[in-house]
Amino acid sequence: MIIALYIAFFFLILRFSVTVFNFLSNPKLRRVSRNYQDKVSVLIPARNESDNILSLLNSIIRQDYTNYEVIILDDNSEDNTYEICAAFAADHRQFKVIKGKSLAGGWLGKNYACHQLAQHATGNYYLFLDADETVKNGLINSAVHRMYLNKLCLLSLFTNQQMHSFGEKLTVPLMHYILLNLLPLRLVFLSKNAAFAAASGQFMMFEANCYREYQWHQLARAKVVEDVEIMKLVKAARLNGEALLANGMISCRMYKSYSEAVAGFGKNFLAAFNYNITGFLIYLTLLVGGPMVIIMTLNLNFILMMTGLIALTRIMISFAAGQSVIQNILLHPLQMVSLLIIGFTSIQKKLTKTTVWKGRKVQS
Repeated sequence: MIIALYIAFFFLILRFSVTVFNFLSNPKLRRVSRNYQDKVSVLIPARNESDNILSLLNSIIRQDYTNYEVIILDDNSEDNTYEICAAFAADHRQFKVIKGKSLAGGWLGKNYACHQLAQHATGNYYLFLDADETVKNGLINSAVHRMYLNKLCLLSLFTNQQMHSFGEKLTVPLMHYILLNLLPLRLVFLSKNAAFAAASGQFMMFEANCYREYQWHQLARAKVVEDVEIMKLVKAARLNGEALLANGMISCRMYKSYSEAVAGFGKNFLAAFNYNITGFLIYLTLLVGGPMVIIMTLNLNFILMMTGLIALTRIMISFAAGQSVIQNILLHPLQMVSLLIIGFTSIQKKLTKTTVWKGRKVQS
């Protein structure tokens, strides 16, 4: 019991230390006043996005950057995504929509869509966005500035998350919680070690010459978590990559229900651990089981210390992610239960090879 208690506190304090580092280093995309004129190709893969994509397209025409093109690839949608995008493009000369090819062997759907989009891009920078996002003023200009400042091949942003349903509030905050609780985000840029690789496919900006030379989505064509894999490849090539928080300049509503969130995160969580089921189970055991061990001691000082560390962690991460502090503290126990459900769902889908996303079976 003593050993288990030491391990529980060590893991708790280690994660708290990472959170403090992230909170103090404040790894956010900074707004800049300098104006850039580099052409940016905004590339949007879209499959069955008729309910979402107009919000993104309208937000792009409202933002303040002017030298851009938008290319939307309809990835064999089963709804009227193509018709919606084609009608929009007919009224806006900087927009165009293309039909994606049938999925090629050895590729995952989004990776193949992004690869095709890049072949049509003409900008100095390629910016890949998901169809369920909205962008704000300052985003593209600040991102281009960051590319210049740190001589980046790749800049990825973790977007601010919109959550409306109770089910979303039980699941979506887990993304920032795990990220900022485990990884010192500044080290993505400062270290070339692949262990410090992180990225979000919701915002991936590449320097165009770098992309054309390496064809990153082709290199990661069979990877479920292609964003992190590409960041690892960038590091392996001794190029500069950086991952930051979006600082309110881009937001996304990832899922609209609890079941949708469990299915979506279940597709990715185990992949983020390189499909190492043992390592993933150890992580879940320490994260959820550790506090249970501390509670079982019935030692009030230990329990108060644990509660304080967890509460301070949730406060710092919530502020950094632009989320409700009170909500995340109150819902923390239920979010941990949700994490277990997502974790075991991910393991079950891996073992039974039944992962499906947007109507396609995902081979992992």
